[in-house]
Amino acid sequence: MNYRDIQLNEFTNTFSSGGHDLFKDKKFVAALKFHAPGFAPVADSEGWYHIDVFGQALYSEHYQRAFGFYDNRAAVISDEGTFHIDEMGKAVYSERFEWCGNYQEEICTVRNKNGNYYHIDLTGQPCYPDKYKYAGDFKYGFACVMNADNRFTHIDKNGKLLHQKWFLDLGVFHKGYATARDEAGWFHINFLGEEIYSHRFTQVEPFYNGWAFAEDTCGERITVSEMGMIREL
Repeated sequence: MNYRDIQLNEFTNTFSSGGHDLFKDKKFVAALKFHAPGFAPVADSEGWYHIDVFGQALYSEHYQRAFGFYDNRAAVISDEGTFHIDEMGKAVYSERFEWCGNYQEEICTVRNKNGNYYHIDLTGQPCYPDKYKYAGDFKYGFACVMNADNRFTHIDKNGKLLHQKWFLDLGVFHKGYATARDEAGWFHINFLGEEIYSHRFTQVEPFYNGWAFAEDTCGERITVSEMGMIREL
C-alpha cells in the first residue's frame, strides 16, 4: 500500500484508504498523518510511537510525543528530553534537547537546555558555533535567526551571515525575495538585504507570480508588484 493513499480522519484518529477503514483492530487516542517514507505517529494508552502502512509498530518504545518523519528522522519527546530517531526507532545522536523541530533540507532547528537556538546536521552535530535567541527552518538554503537584541537576519547552512543586515522581523526567502520589517513597516528585500521598493506596509505576504498581498498604513488592502507597483483591490 502506498502511504500517499492513506487518509487521516482527524476527528476520530482513524485511517482510511479508498473509502475503506484501515487498522480496525487498533484504537488510537491521537494520530498524525503519514509522511515519507511511509510512517505515521500515533498514540495509544501507553504513549506515542510510529506505525507503517500496515498499522504495525516500527519499534517497541513509547514516547510522550512523536512527530512525523522528515529527511528520514522523526522528533520524539521522552523523560530525558527531545531528540530524533531513525526509521528503526534508534536515537540518531546522544544529545537531548529542550526542544527540536523537524529536519528541513537535512538541517534542523533545536533549543538546548540553556534556552539557546541553533541548527544541527543529520548526525546531530552543530552546523556552526553560534547560538541565537531564536532560529527558524531552512528554506532554499537560508534560515532566519534572532540575536540577543531581538533583531533578525539570514544565515546560510554554515552559519555565515548572508547580507549582514538586521531587521525587526524577517521571513524566509520565497522566489528570490523575503518579507522584512523595520521601524517604518513591512516590505520585501532581495538576497543582498536591500529593499526592492520604498513602500512600507502594516502587513505583507510573499510574492506569488510577481504580486504580493499587503495592507497599507491606512488599512487599505492592496497588492504590490516586485517592481513596487501598487494595485488597489
